[in-house]
Amino acid sequence: MTVVDTTPAAALREATIPPDGMYEGARVLRRLPEEWEERPYERFEVAPLGRVIGAEIRGLDLSRPLEPALREELNRALLEWKVIFFRGQHLTPEQQRGFARHWGELETNPLLAAGSSEDVVRFDKGSGATPTFENIWHTDVTFRARPALGAVLQLREVPPVGGDTMWADMAAAYDNLPAEVKERIDGATAVHDFIPGFARFYEPERLAPFQEVFPPVEHPVVRTHPETGRRMLFVNTSFTTRITGMEREESDRLLSFLCRQAHVPEYQVRFHWQPGDIAFWDNRATQHYAVNDYAPYPRVAERVAIEGDRPF
Repeated sequence: MTVVDTTPAAALREATIPPDGMYEGARVLRRLPEEWEERPYERFEVAPLGRVIGAEIRGLDLSRPLEPALREELNRALLEWKVIFFRGQHLTPEQQRGFARHWGELETNPLLAAGSSEDVVRFDKGSGATPTFENIWHTDVTFRARPALGAVLQLREVPPVGGDTMWADMAAAYDNLPAEVKERIDGATAVHDFIPGFARFYEPERLAPFQEVFPPVEHPVVRTHPETGRRMLFVNTSFTTRITGMEREESDRLLSFLCRQAHVPEYQVRFHWQPGDIAFWDNRATQHYAVNDYAPYPRVAERVAIEGDRPF
């Protein structure tokens, strides 16, 4: 005969978890917007690399002309997977620029080293180079009034070990926020400024002339994607300095919590590069992180960015 102890359980000792923590438990992992019509791809193969973000596109040669129907299907893949990868393309800078132009005019960035033309950014991380613009979660150029729509990155030279890049789905990050946090940031705006992201590496004399070119701007803390309608967190550690209308301490604490959402592995994909690989990401919907674990080996990449629209 089994005897069940029915005496009341002893009260637990007091143990308060600090607020705004990251807690374990089930997460909502919704890759597509509600009521999105998912259709098969007809012109290429899609191999998912993550649950909510990241897919490899197979069966395409990006050096060939991009017909309108193919462009539209690739755009659907970009919207559905947020970052898409193409292996072994080995595009010339002009071919890389031509591919990106199917999504809009190309952006220039006078704060970064240029490649063969002013709209090609070259990241040449040779042996002994200063590790810059890596190992931090961020969204590109949110200090602009119209941040980039997306970017096309190609690795020219790959280290024998390390040098991966990671992306995080900021719609998934928003979906999993506590209800009370969503209420606090609904309709809120935040200030973005280029100086925090660049002052770590550049002397003031180099940055000062750009203060009038890139004045601080305000963007919604929660952005609505102009094509899918999904709501996404739109703050990042590199460029977001404060939430408008909040006291500094409250703003810092809330921004710290919001920025940490990109760190959740369930929202991420990690890509291991080979020479000639291409990554094309939706800058409106993601953050990314270049892993700086490859010294003393070189890593050379070239990126073209596509002009975007004003966040709403």
